[in-house]
Amino acid sequence: MTAVPRLCIDTPTGPFALTEAEGAICRARWGRAEDDPTPLLKEAARQLAAYFDKRLTVFDLPMRVDASPFQQAVCSAISAIPWGETRTYGDLARDLGVTAQAVGQGCGGNPIPILIPCHRVLGASGLGGFSGAGGVETKVALLRHEGAAGLLI
Repeated sequence: MTAVPRLCIDTPTGPFALTEAEGAICRARWGRAEDDPTPLLKEAARQLAAYFDKRLTVFDLPMRVDASPFQQAVCSAISAIPWGETRTYGDLARDLGVTAQAVGQGCGGNPIPILIPCHRVLGASGLGGFSGAGGVETKVALLRHEGAAGLLI
């Protein structure tokens, strides 16, 4: 059995493991993983370090969301939210022609958090949820990092 290429990096929000398949980042999650780095994973780690150093605001990496067409559409809509900005679940729901609850479920199913910035999606009257490690506290930390947390302070 061939090892799945992975690379774990330390971030201000905790250890973060990136996974590559067929030349694209296909998964990212908080936690440790055994390293089997590839050039793409090393570049992703470099870009994440630059993101956390505030030297990079847009990731330039091949990514693939292995999920339903709906999940892919939600991830695409999330990816269009610029650094330091937020949108609501309702905003995305109107754009996609679905309910805000469906968008929330799509955000929760995002397989590549941070790189696909689901932390930038908020509830109409609050933060909403966050399925990554640390929950809403991690979401707040990422929003503060991007300077999008004026409403939270």
